[in-house]
Amino acid sequence: MSGTTRTSADLDPRRRRLLYRAWHRGIREMDLIMGRFADAEIGDLSEAELDQFEALIEVPDRDLFKWLTGEVETPSNYDTSVWRRVRAFHRHDAPIHS
Repeated sequence: MSGTTRTSADLDPRRRRLLYRAWHRGIREMDLIMGRFADAEIGDLSEAELDQFEALIEVPDRDLFKWLTGEVETPSNYDTSVWRRVRAFHRHDAPIHS
């Protein structure tokens, strides 16, 4: 997957902007992490959740990646329900091939 698979035609301007920003972060790995989550969830996020997602979009890629991998603990002001959803969305607790 190299980019968004979701159309933004049915989204309001705020969601369109967030979807675009999720896919255009700078580090490709974070594009895939935030962009895939946005593709799947952006249409269902409440206004409060959009605020949380917007705050995450502002965090530098290196910091987000360290939080995601557990290298550094997520600061409490970013440890929101949306951040936990992003992490759960990309969690793989079992081997890919069994």
